[in-house]
This record gives sequence, structure tokens and C-alpha cells, in this order.
Amino acid sequence: MSLPIIDMSDLWSDDVAKKKRVGDEIREACLDKGFFYLRGHGVSPDVRAEALDVIREFFSLPLEEKLKVDKAQSNCNRGYEKLRGQTLEPGAPADIKEGYYIGLDLPEDDPRVASGKFNHGPNIWPENLPRFRQKLENYYKEMLGVARTLMRGLALSLRLDENHFDTFSRDEVATLRLLHYPEQPPNSKPGEKGAGAHTDFGTLTLLLQDDSGGLQVRDENEGWIDAPPIEDTYVVNLGDMIARWTNDTYRSTLHRVINRSGHDRYSIPFFYMGNPDIPIECIGTCLGDGDTPKYPVTTVEEHYRKMYDVTYKDKS
Repeated sequence: MSLPIIDMSDLWSDDVAKKKRVGDEIREACLDKGFFYLRGHGVSPDVRAEALDVIREFFSLPLEEKLKVDKAQSNCNRGYEKLRGQTLEPGAPADIKEGYYIGLDLPEDDPRVASGKFNHGPNIWPENLPRFRQKLENYYKEMLGVARTLMRGLALSLRLDENHFDTFSRDEVATLRLLHYPEQPPNSKPGEKGAGAHTDFGTLTLLLQDDSGGLQVRDENEGWIDAPPIEDTYVVNLGDMIARWTNDTYRSTLHRVINRSGHDRYSIPFFYMGNPDIPIECIGTCLGDGDTPKYPVTTVEEHYRKMYDVTYKDKS
């Protein structure tokens, strides 16, 4: 395997030595490609399978039905995104995928929504698919728990107290993105892919993928390497905020999707962003003697606004 497999089970234990061993494994992966497979996450196979089932059901609807929950109706980037609605790789054609955004469901009169905080507001749900909302809200809650615990492992990997990121992991923002990739067209335009080469914007991404394959990770020595699905695991990768936080000690690595499976591909990335008001500034343990921070201080919210502007510019 080109990517390591890490079992996070011991992060829930009371054994400090066991938790630190998981932190050491995370550190090694983060210093290398910033990608790894994750076992021991505690999300049941049934919950994972049901989430994939309901997104297949939604994406099989006629376009006119999907457009009833078009994210153009949302002020907080929720709902359906049409095929080729995003361009992740600068200079490449639009991505051959359609999607659906789900986040923390907040009413319009919530103070955070009323003040216009980025990515805060109500979800949009299809009216005639009751299982869709039920299964995906349940899945979202499960993934929040996994991500919060994984942040403790990340803290240990950086030689910090395991509770270092606890404030970051309260009142946080996270996005569940449902994705459908049609088969790669035989007459593709030059550079056309399911998802163009990109790094993720945020902190952690935990990817649930079906059995189609297609995810590729950029390695400086090997070029593009495959990250095929492995039963009962997530593919985890670091986002740009971790690179900023660690002064590029940890990697936010290019990856892409090319669906050559011969059939439709479905995946559900969970993007864990963190508390939007937390300052993102260089962690002291990532600076050597004489080093200076490479990046100015920002916040989670400021960072995400800029990233969305880049990948959705010129898109309606």
C-alpha cells in the first residue's frame, strides 16, 4: 500500500502510551503525503451503507426534481450543485461531478445566521425523500464525533497536549458533501476529470467512497498514485489550514478523481473546518530555531471565504 493504514481505536482509551502511539503514526503520515486510511473509527457498516444508498436515490432523480433544491436558493451554500458546477483545477475544464451540500442546520433567527456568518444557516431537503434527511443527519452527527477525536490524535502528533484543539472543536463548522461522478467520457476534453487536481481548503477530510476507485494522490517521487477503497476505512487527508497552522510541516497534498470504473461513482467527503472564529497562526512546536511563520494570521471563516471565491468564481 502506498498510503498507511492507521487504527484510531486507542484514541478513545485511557492509556496515554497507546494514544501517543496513534499520534506517532499520524505524525509519520502527515509528514509524508498528508493522506492515510483510517480504521477503528466506530461508524457502523450499516450507517455508512445507508448514507451511500440514499445519495444514489437522490442523484437518480430527474434533473427538474434535483433543481427544486438547487443551492442557488441558499444563502449558506446548501443544497444541490449541478453537473460541472465547480472547477477545482485552475485552467482545466469544469469538474464532471454533481453534488449536494449539508451542514449544521441552523434556523434563520439564529444570531450566527442573522449576522451573516459564512456557511451558517438552514439545510435544504428534498420533499419526497424522507430517508435522505434522516440518514444523512445521523451520519453527520457520527462524523462530528470521529473528527473531534481525530483532532486529539492530531494534537498528540504535534507534540501538544491532546486537548489543545478542544476550543477549535466546539461550535464548529463542518460540511457533508454528497458527490456523484458519471463515468469519464471517452471523448473528454483535454484536462477534463471528475474532480480536477486540488488541495482541500480546511482542516481534515474524511472520505467515504464506494467500490469504484478513481481517487489519486500526488506523490513527489511516484507521480499520481491510486487510493482505492479499503473495506471499513476512510481516506483521511489534511487541508490547507493544517499546512498554514504547521508552517508547512504537515502536508496538504494535491489529489484528483478520474472515474474510469465503467459505471457511476459515489462518495461522501466530510470536511471538518472547526470553529469559524479561531485564529489560524503558526503552532510553536512547528518552528525550528530561527524559523519565522510563512503565513499571516487568519481565521477559519476568512480562509474559507477566500477559497470558495476562487473555485466558484464565474459560476452562477
